[in-house]
Amino acid sequence: MARTEEAVLEFLHSNEEIPDSHQFATSLGLLHGELENVIKSLHGFQLVVAQDIKKESWVLTEEGEAYASSGSPEAQLFFGVPPEGISTDELKRKLGDGIFKIGSAQARKNGWIDIGKQGVTRKTEHIEDRVKDLLNKIKNGEAVSDGDVADVKKRKLIDRQIWKGYSLTKGPKYTIKRKRVVTDLTREILLRGDWKDLEFKEYNLNAGARPLEYGCDHPLLKVREQFQNIFLQMGFAEMPTNKFVESSFWNFDALFQPQQHPARDSHDTFFLRAPSTTRQLPEDYVEKVKCVHESGGFGSKGYGYDWKRQEANKNVLRTHTTAVSSRMLFLLAQDSFTPKKYFSIDRVFRNEAVDRTHLAEFHQIEGLICDRGLTLGDLKGVLRSFFARLGISKLRFKPAYNPYTEPSMEIFSYHEGLKKWVEIGNSGMFRPEMLLPMGLPEDVSVIAWGLSLERPTMILYGIDNIRDLFGHKVDLNLIKENPICRLGMDYPKISP
Repeated sequence: MARTEEAVLEFLHSNEEIPDSHQFATSLGLLHGELENVIKSLHGFQLVVAQDIKKESWVLTEEGEAYASSGSPEAQLFFGVPPEGISTDELKRKLGDGIFKIGSAQARKNGWIDIGKQGVTRKTEHIEDRVKDLLNKIKNGEAVSDGDVADVKKRKLIDRQIWKGYSLTKGPKYTIKRKRVVTDLTREILLRGDWKDLEFKEYNLNAGARPLEYGCDHPLLKVREQFQNIFLQMGFAEMPTNKFVESSFWNFDALFQPQQHPARDSHDTFFLRAPSTTRQLPEDYVEKVKCVHESGGFGSKGYGYDWKRQEANKNVLRTHTTAVSSRMLFLLAQDSFTPKKYFSIDRVFRNEAVDRTHLAEFHQIEGLICDRGLTLGDLKGVLRSFFARLGISKLRFKPAYNPYTEPSMEIFSYHEGLKKWVEIGNSGMFRPEMLLPMGLPEDVSVIAWGLSLERPTMILYGIDNIRDLFGHKVDLNLIKENPICRLGMDYPKISP
């Protein structure tokens, strides 16, 4: 490397410029990569000024090299046909299938040969192998028209090669012989007194430190943790939500949702092909659910239709975490009743068109309380306490309809940033038609509410396109640079 460095500096001593580092490397008998390392070092110490240069040229492919040497397939085929003609099979054996296939097509296109039942015959006596000539011109660096280049490029006989190199001129600290600088002041240098005559390398005190490698929580995980902490502070226990695949029975039927409901259509729900159905359902409970759907019971008239077991058996990607709630309430009913408070935060799936506010998968937050004598007043009180912990104090409730809750309420909050009321969740009291077939006591009620995880996260982090938050298009820098999530009084004031 020292020799190469000396050669560069000596050349610039008697010349204004090294115009092409590739040509200079060739003159020294070096690979360009070796010279490039020296150039970067000299440029860094301002001994030379290196300017990037880029050159483009055409080089022959392996196939092009063969044709430049032996002739194009069409020429080889023409010269392989004797004046009296030759059979097709014999010509194939003579040239090989590859040359025959390419050459016959091109030769016929050029009007050189004729292929008939009797074999292959010439249509002219003399030809010019233009392709071979073009390839040799390109190989030798001769000028060729753009049209000729396009012809051989189309046949994949040439490739574009880009040469990247440098042009070099003297730098502000140029010297014919580089003086070595010392990077460290050692004990030996101090004892010998060498430090008086040595030149020390300048330190760049503004240089950035080496970036730290660290793991980061996704914004959704940060907000999820905050919601989880709120539920735990309020005395809720987390439900197991590790089953993304549910049977239609737990996802729909157990929730008193009729089998002809639009949400059970393939346009709204993902149905599984394999396994397409489940075989593990509590038969006694299934029979009670069937009776309630068909003819009612527990004070309900039912839906008055023929309930089909095959519909209940179909496996789906769960459309809501309320499917988990139905399982938990059924298990709770199998033992002596104990009041419970449950919550869940996990992924659900809907067959929706993807846009800036909708994805085919998202996260649902759900809370429920199961106890004796609960009323709508209890639900509104719990909701006010829950949302107050999020910093949301202005709430309104609007009557709504859900198949499995009655009464049902949509939850609205006044958004200070948007200056309007926005829907932030849904709630209700589970119907007796859903709870009593499970075996829960008649005086037990269940209040529940739910909201999405994505919407508050988008508001908190100022994201207006859900695809920037969740999915394969997420910018990893967003994950690294987002701040800690803090749910509080500022939450409703942040504009989306």
